[in-house]
Amino acid sequence: MKATKGNKVYSIDESQKQFYIDGGFDILNDEGAVIAYGRGKTVPYEQYAALKAKLDGLSVSPEDDQETLEILKAYASEHGVDLGKSTSIAGIVKKIKAAEGAGEQ
Repeated sequence: MKATKGNKVYSIDESQKQFYIDGGFDILNDEGAVIAYGRGKTVPYEQYAALKAKLDGLSVSPEDDQETLEILKAYASEHGVDLGKSTSIAGIVKKIKAAEGAGEQ
């Protein structure tokens, strides 16, 4: 395996791996694939800002949540799933999965 950082490349063995990771070196296997990243890595602000903007655009709105709840309730009703007191998406999905799991046995 190899430890790389900048233009430095060292051949290392398993016993040296953690030392080089702590020193900020990436560890590559014999095929050249990264198997561990060195400590202290940072992301340029431009990349962070672009990713944050993309993730903010993917946020789920309350209207989407309500629509999802209605779809799940309709599915449960059509398939005879007792939702009990479940009112959240996670709770309803859990009840549906439990009912489907019980139906398979």
